[in-house]
Amino acid sequence: MNTEEDKTQSPPQSLRQKTYELLDTGSNNLTGKLIDWFLMALIAINVLAVIMETVESFQAKYSVELYWLEIFSVFIFTIEYVLRFWSCVEAPQYQKDISHSVSRLKYTFTPMAIIDLVAIAPFYLAFLFNIDLRFLRVLRLLRIFKLTRYSEAMTTLLKVLREEISSFAAAIFIMIVIMIIAASGIYLVEKDHQPEFYGSIPQSMWWSIVTLTTVGYGDAYPITTFGKIFAAIIMVAGVGLVALPTGILASGFSDNLHRSREKMTKELSDALADDFIDEDEERHLDKLRKELGLTEEKFAELKESLIEHKSESKDHSSSTKPCPLCGK
Repeated sequence: MNTEEDKTQSPPQSLRQKTYELLDTGSNNLTGKLIDWFLMALIAINVLAVIMETVESFQAKYSVELYWLEIFSVFIFTIEYVLRFWSCVEAPQYQKDISHSVSRLKYTFTPMAIIDLVAIAPFYLAFLFNIDLRFLRVLRLLRIFKLTRYSEAMTTLLKVLREEISSFAAAIFIMIVIMIIAASGIYLVEKDHQPEFYGSIPQSMWWSIVTLTTVGYGDAYPITTFGKIFAAIIMVAGVGLVALPTGILASGFSDNLHRSREKMTKELSDALADDFIDEDEERHLDKLRKELGLTEEKFAELKESLIEHKSESKDHSSSTKPCPLCGK
């Protein structure tokens, strides 16, 4: 006969569940953290190796070591990709899928899965196709994007970009329209005086791009009076246009931080409802903290603030209880 304690015990984890938790960056498991640190170090070493390979003297001296580093790295990254592909069905967002095949298909087209695949693809492509090896070496620099998985700041940035994609698209569209207007205007004003720079609208695009982005290389600039006036207007417009995506990004970061704090506050309040945070709740809150990009200091401050607020609310409610004698 099972006791009440036995009923509350969670079932043993499967190998696939353990694999998912070990590879999940939100894991509090020491083994999982060691795996994360090892993969981050390997990615950093790979990026450094690709950079140093472009130095001919270094490449000639350490070509054998660089070759075996590439073999070892591809072996590790391939195992990582296969294990993530196999265990991804344990992720909460795939629990409602009709089959594991559907879950794995969805996972294959996620940004991080694509980055993991691109990290190992150049090595295997060299065996299948006759491709310039120098191009493949440089393509291996894309492995740096694997660090996105372990960077809270990059994760937040990508999340903000996804949320504000429509605003960014509108800003880019406006920039393209202004760029075409600028190229057309400078073409009409300067084409007879500087045909080598403004002989056509497509040729004038270079000037409009560097002017609108406030770079101003100085290789092409107007020499007529009307051209200078028109250029001054475009320069002023360019200052505002460049600031537009920055403002969108800053606003998105602010909104994301506010929502993260609200979500964490709600989760903390629910956990403190019984005045005690058990081990499972602690793990869940810590994982949520990492996903939302909150530091341990901010989390501790928020937790302390909620505890104080709850304590004050209790004191206030107890002090306002009616008198048992008069009822006031």
